[in-house]
Amino acid sequence: MKFEQAFAAFMAQQIADDTTPRRRERLERGLGHAEMEFLRSIWYPKVGNFNDLYPQWEVRDFANGYRYLDFAYMPRDVKAAIEIQGYSSHARDLEVWRFKDLCIRHAHLALDGWLVLPLAYPSIVEAPKQCQQLILSLIGKFMATDVLPTLSWLESEIIRFARRTIRPFTAPELSVHLKVSERHARTLLHVLCDKQLLVVASGNERARSYLLHL
Repeated sequence: MKFEQAFAAFMAQQIADDTTPRRRERLERGLGHAEMEFLRSIWYPKVGNFNDLYPQWEVRDFANGYRYLDFAYMPRDVKAAIEIQGYSSHARDLEVWRFKDLCIRHAHLALDGWLVLPLAYPSIVEAPKQCQQLILSLIGKFMATDVLPTLSWLESEIIRFARRTIRPFTAPELSVHLKVSERHARTLLHVLCDKQLLVVASGNERARSYLLHL
């Protein structure tokens, strides 16, 4: 399904299901440019759906007021906050009080059990592959069982490991994780590269590092 169709259905369902007048009003006003760009170029191309994603999610703050997360990702019993940080509003022109408030906000979210993932808008525009890798790693922390049924259990575990790892990893690291020899780990990595599930990030034959194929 094309992004525009999927997004329209997604937002209509979010509005229909919401029971909070404050959040519904925000949803009806529509998402901002940065949030839309995140969905269009980062989330939807790699995830392919909007399952368990909630824009403008309402949370109570430390002063007993209301705040809104750009996106809440809540599969099963876990919760992550995805915050799109605009450069002018969050860095260059940020006043001291706002900076302190932002830190307190993130601290209270963390203490309330949220995994906070900030993404800079310039990174979304200039480094979308890197942002996609972060999103896949985020999802991999919560959805580790979602792998192809045609893979062996070792191959499946490598994909889960790659999803949870936000940086390139090596055969020696993988051998420790799987409790297999480095030679066997390299063989498995070659197989998954041939299946276009992993790619070589850097290095030569003996010292390569690997990432998920994006």
